[in-house]
Amino acid sequence: MDTASASKFLSLILRHKPETIGISLDEHGWAEVDRLIAGIAKTREFNMGLLEEIVRTDNKQRYSFNGDKTRIRANQGHSIPVDVQLEHVEPPEFLWHGTGEKYVASIKKTGLIPKGRLYVHLSSDPKTARDVGRRHGKPVVCRVLAGRMQEEGCPFFRSKNGVWLTEKVPAKYLELVQNT
Repeated sequence: MDTASASKFLSLILRHKPETIGISLDEHGWAEVDRLIAGIAKTREFNMGLLEEIVRTDNKQRYSFNGDKTRIRANQGHSIPVDVQLEHVEPPEFLWHGTGEKYVASIKKTGLIPKGRLYVHLSSDPKTARDVGRRHGKPVVCRVLAGRMQEEGCPFFRSKNGVWLTEKVPAKYLELVQNT
C-alpha cells in the first residue's frame, strides 16, 4: 500500500469509522497502535514503519502519537464524538474559510456549520483557505470576523496542526472577500 492511500485509510479509521478494522477509540480519540496495525494488516500490508512515515510526512499533520508511540489519534476533523482536549484560544482578528462557489448561497443564509464534523475548520491565511476551497470546485474565500465572534462569546480552538476550529460561524460574521 502506498503512503498516500494508507494515509487516507488511516484518516477514515481515526476520524470517522474505527469499526472498519474492528477497533474503537477512547473518549479522547486515541487508538491503541498495536490494535490499529493488526486491524489494517488483516486486509492490506501495513506496519509500524509505514505508520510512522505517514505521521512524519503528512503535510497537514493530521495525526499525533502519544509519548511512547503506543497510541495514535487524528488531531481534528472527526465526525464521531470525541474530545481531543482542545483548549480555548483567542483567535486573531480575522480567520479564513475556503469553500466552493456552489455553497455560497447557503452560507450567506446559514453561515458556516460543521456538517458531518464536530467543528467548522478555519485557516490562518487566505491562501490556505483558497487551496481548501479548490477541493470543492471553483474556490471562494470568506473572511471570518473571529475577533468579534470571540468578543461576543463564541469560543475558538486551535488544533495541534494549526487548524482553527469553532462550533459554527453565523452569517453576520462572514465577509466574501475573494472569488477566484
